[in-house]
Amino acid sequence: MSAIPDSLFHMTHCQTLTIDFEEEAKNTRKLLERVPMDDAHREYKPHPKSMALARLATHVAELPGWPKYALESELLEMPMDFKPQIATSTAELLEMFDKAVVDGRAAIAGATDEDMKKTWTFKFGDVFSMTEPRPNVVRSFINHLVHHRAQLGVYLRLNGIAVPGMYGPSADEH
Repeated sequence: MSAIPDSLFHMTHCQTLTIDFEEEAKNTRKLLERVPMDDAHREYKPHPKSMALARLATHVAELPGWPKYALESELLEMPMDFKPQIATSTAELLEMFDKAVVDGRAAIAGATDEDMKKTWTFKFGDVFSMTEPRPNVVRSFINHLVHHRAQLGVYLRLNGIAVPGMYGPSADEH
């Protein structure tokens, strides 16, 4: 076994978040590259309460950019009539994702320990509100990405599309 470098014991919040962010971004891109955005798949739902494939894939593509909201403001208010953009092609989906990764990476890299001591509030009309410390918020965004990426992997599997391994090989890579 190799020893753990001392530098890992003296990392800032942002440095530790960056490790997770980069790993999850790399894994997410592998999955998004396989998402079919053709008419036969765009509206696919495994259950009536599920998001359509195109909406879920777009949400996954947007999520790496969310740290920017939490680290560059202290409040995000989303109106009840908010209409999300939905990618129309795999190329557009990957373009959205790549931009979101750049934005999220820059926001995390630019944040200081003082910035991380602040709280962030998200409000969705009068329906939902949360206020949390910024490290918790950014970590929850990464976890949110992993959660929805797993859902998207199930959508692909149910449509006969090979799912890439995330933390090792998948059953489709043997």
